[in-house]
Amino acid sequence: MNSYFTGLVPDPNAATQPVQSYDPLAHYQPMRITPRLRKPVGWCFIVALVGLFLLAILLVGLILYFVSSSGGPVNFLILGIDRPPQGTNTSRSDTIILGRVDTLKSKITMLSIPRDLWVPIAGVGENRINTAYFFAEANQPGSGPTAAIKTVESNFGVQVPYYIRLRFDGFMEVISALGGVTVELPTPMSGYPAGKQHLDATQALAFVRDRKGADDFARMGHAPILIKGLVQQVMSPLTWPRLPLALAASVKAVDTNLLPGVWLRIGLTFLRAGSDGIDARVLPREMVTPFVTNGGADVLLPKWPLIRPLVAKMFNQ
Repeated sequence: MNSYFTGLVPDPNAATQPVQSYDPLAHYQPMRITPRLRKPVGWCFIVALVGLFLLAILLVGLILYFVSSSGGPVNFLILGIDRPPQGTNTSRSDTIILGRVDTLKSKITMLSIPRDLWVPIAGVGENRINTAYFFAEANQPGSGPTAAIKTVESNFGVQVPYYIRLRFDGFMEVISALGGVTVELPTPMSGYPAGKQHLDATQALAFVRDRKGADDFARMGHAPILIKGLVQQVMSPLTWPRLPLALAASVKAVDTNLLPGVWLRIGLTFLRAGSDGIDARVLPREMVTPFVTNGGADVLLPKWPLIRPLVAKMFNQ
């Protein structure tokens, strides 16, 4: 073969060597690039994305807080209702917690009120404090939170502009979305030993409602423990990828009259204070007197001379 056309120099040993071709136009051809396979999106990217989302929320909260003209403490009432009839909210508020958030001091105060506390209720007369919500909601749907707030205000002397109503059924979905919750038990309770215990949704609900082997005062002490556990759970970076699902579940479980700016201020305070910054107490049993009504109901008569100084100290009244 003519070397002019092949670009090769004749070699006497060509028969024993491979023939290599030469393309004089190869210099002008585009380079062949081997495509790279995309790596799958990993957990690191998801955590970073959720972190940016939370950071944006915090920044918005800071802006709203500093431009807000009402940056003082916020009082609110937490009402836990248990399995109302389908399509209604008519139920007794078996969990009643008077709360206060002071953003400037990064302090959260909560006082659990016994559901059997015997108090005067407007339009009803004397009855258990948890029936204020029930009677109002049964007579006029949607009025239960307002009636509960007015009853607490008139008896405890604290102005409460906001409420947070929690449905226990939806509460389980929130816990499931978070992957459970870890609580720190100061003493053995509800069949669990003292120390850290990880509870799934069903166990967490049973823990909050459990009264076996104890009275209602012991049950009330479970709610603050669970709230502190939830705060720690949300603050853990390992939980951040689950927060979008938890937020979606909370929409079904919670309704409130809190304004968005107030929500963000409360959330910011919880993050800054952490679980150690929560002053959660149960109304002491020494401040009530067990009593049996004429109808045979076991109730608790409040000792207001002891209760009101405690409330004034906790809520700066």
